[in-house]
Amino acid sequence: MTTDSKLQADLLTLHARVIQTSIDVVDEVTGADLSKPTPCADWTLHGLLTHMIAQHYGFAAAARGQADLELWKSRRLGADPAESYRAAAEHVRAAFAEPGVLDRKFPLPEFGADVQVAGAQAIGFHLVDYVVHSWDVAKTLGFPVHFDDEVLATARQIAAAVPGGAIRVAPGAAFGPEVPWPDAPALDSIVAMLGRSPVWPDTQA
Repeated sequence: MTTDSKLQADLLTLHARVIQTSIDVVDEVTGADLSKPTPCADWTLHGLLTHMIAQHYGFAAAARGQADLELWKSRRLGADPAESYRAAAEHVRAAFAEPGVLDRKFPLPEFGADVQVAGAQAIGFHLVDYVVHSWDVAKTLGFPVHFDDEVLATARQIAAAVPGGAIRVAPGAAFGPEVPWPDAPALDSIVAMLGRSPVWPDTQA
């Protein structure tokens, strides 16, 4: 196995770990939690979960070459929020586990009608997004979330490559402006780079 192919295989393994952590965190959600505010500006936990679920289905569709924007739209959250989330998470994890997924082009119609990115890049986007969203949910519920050092090193590298500037304040931006947070532990550094205050809700980003 070449160095590049090993790195890509490692990415899939790390991504699967992130998804499992997100499932474990969301398993703690109850119906009473859904109206709570989250570190994602303007989103309650209900809104955040519907977004997370929609992204799972959208990225799974992209992994299979489907460019239909309808597949990225939010759907109703079921009576059991944790079960609804688990089904979506398992769906994307299965899509990313298909043979040859890293060699495909992923259409991402949320970013433009003709936008396509390499499989490894798309999976990297999804990985860092769910490191941050797992943190969002855990913060909302009031407990810490933990990732291993390999996951955090990879997520930090991806987060550091996310463009800054005006794109971060545009309507519908995926991430807010970076929050200065020097000498932070790895996870705090990642969420700060992507627009969250590590001490939310005491300090709003």
